[in-house]
Amino acid sequence: MTVHVSLKDHASARPGPVVVGEEQVRHIAAREALLDAAFGEERFAKTCERLREGRLPADGLALVATMGDTLVGTVRLWNVSLGANRPGLMLGPLAVDTSLRSAGIGALLMREAIGRAREAGHRAVVLVGDEPYYRRFGFDPSKMERLWLPGPVERSRFLGLELAEGALDGASGLVSPTGREAPRWQGLELGQAWRIAA
Repeated sequence: MTVHVSLKDHASARPGPVVVGEEQVRHIAAREALLDAAFGEERFAKTCERLREGRLPADGLALVATMGDTLVGTVRLWNVSLGANRPGLMLGPLAVDTSLRSAGIGALLMREAIGRAREAGHRAVVLVGDEPYYRRFGFDPSKMERLWLPGPVERSRFLGLELAEGALDGASGLVSPTGREAPRWQGLELGQAWRIAA
């Protein structure tokens, strides 16, 4: 499903609607440039990257927002295990073009990603981010105290969302990657070299 949103009332908006759809191979370079602008190269040192490296995003859950031919936002979700035998998703990174950050594109991407995850039968989503921003989508730290990540994280920023009631009840243990591995060619991980789309 593609979502169209008009930004005609946003002062810095470029002409045309915002279209949210699945990421395609043609979006790779623009997505990486947007993520570099938003987070810099240090994004590859973050704890959540340990759950993404060498993996592909969850099926149908790598989304982009575009205006015409310009990519203006991105969000991806990744298959993880929330402790033993408890599948879930890790959301991130979420990024929006700096000139459009107050236009609601991030919220649009979040709502679409959460809706698609729910429709696909996923039961829980976790992320590391600012609780005041993500609480509007239902994320909170209340059931995350017995889960941990494969590296340091501020506990107040480790948030969860149940897509099915009780999905995080009793969740405990290490959050670990379970998604499809990125293709390799002669020992080279193509997902790392070209950061391929799902």
